[in-house]
Amino acid sequence: MDAVFPLRNVFQAPIINPYICCLNIVVAGSLYIRNLVSRQRRRMLIAGYDLDMSYITDRLLAMSFPAEHMRAMYRNPLWQVRDVLEMKHPGHYKVYNLCAEESYDPSHFHGRVVRFPFDDNYVPSLSMMKLFCESVHTWLSADPQNIAVIHCMAGKGRTGLMVCAYLVYSGMSPDEALQLYAHRRTTDNNGVSIASQLRYVRYWFEMLTFPREMHNGPPNVSLPQPTSRELRRIRVYDAVNTKSVFFVVSELEEVPDQLYHPPVELARNCCREIKQGYQRTNSPRYYVSFIDNEGDEKLPEEEAPRFVVQMDTENSAIDQKTCLDYYFDKPLLVSGDVRVTFSEKLIGGRLFYLCFNTAFITSSLLQFSLEELDKVGRKGKYISGPSFCVELLFGPANAKHPTICLEDDCEET
Repeated sequence: MDAVFPLRNVFQAPIINPYICCLNIVVAGSLYIRNLVSRQRRRMLIAGYDLDMSYITDRLLAMSFPAEHMRAMYRNPLWQVRDVLEMKHPGHYKVYNLCAEESYDPSHFHGRVVRFPFDDNYVPSLSMMKLFCESVHTWLSADPQNIAVIHCMAGKGRTGLMVCAYLVYSGMSPDEALQLYAHRRTTDNNGVSIASQLRYVRYWFEMLTFPREMHNGPPNVSLPQPTSRELRRIRVYDAVNTKSVFFVVSELEEVPDQLYHPPVELARNCCREIKQGYQRTNSPRYYVSFIDNEGDEKLPEEEAPRFVVQMDTENSAIDQKTCLDYYFDKPLLVSGDVRVTFSEKLIGGRLFYLCFNTAFITSSLLQFSLEELDKVGRKGKYISGPSFCVELLFGPANAKHPTICLEDDCEET
């Protein structure tokens, strides 16, 4: 007799748990979103986790923010980061949080969390860079198994700046550090991309003096003395499709017992179009004489070769290209870490910005091409002609760069 099979064994569909089904969809969606958000940053597959993190060296780990709650849908879930660190480096990791905008309970990582906060897409103070590198060096020197885990929000710009600062502190050149970070952290070899952050990596290198023998310990760090400069004029050359550009000048303010240096606004106004043939009768015109830094350093100062730079830029440049100009009737005193933000409106509509430190101004003129400005978006490119340039004119620096007055209206500081 043929076997008789119960109908339920033949036709009944398998029972599907709707909760498990929804959970799988959520997990798959989260992985997709995280990969989308991380863009060209390298990810690491480990212990079943897909995390936005990369080893820059065996002892430096860069990653995006370890997030909780809804943010964990598109950032590194904090609990997964903790699991990986506990599995690979138990008791031998310290986390460095560079975010000014977000933090978490350090107890998640056994209290081994240090904050060096500064604003997204901007630069830290030079003193913070020094404290950061010294902290990482102390931690890594305490035990050969120790690693430093460094992150900001996305784990790219601020993280790259500080990772490269430490690599330079360890003996690399700025170019070597930036290239290593770009290769290890991204798939398109585009690591630190904000011009001011690149500028500060090079500032940092200039502050370091290494012992004759590389194994004699860390370099000496010479923070520059506070240097004030008088900002006299802001110009935007070869601007198209606009007759005015607004600007805000701010500087980072040191707050007692606080690592974070907030930007403090010093001035805001508007650069407006100058007509050809324009001549400002009270514009400072002077010549600056200074020693050639690339000359023979062994020569005494009075015998060293000198350059003379004419600081009269009123007529010739304006006649050659369009120019938006603002002249400070009373020179604006700036010092330390300075930020200048340009926008299409008095409030909002940012076009681009730039950051610099006054101690590294070697003449009375700073010029920035489009490639040397930060976060130039569609609107910024729309107003930029082929010879676009931002120019900041400063008064003479100090007695070491004496002023030679060759005009009746020469001003001296």
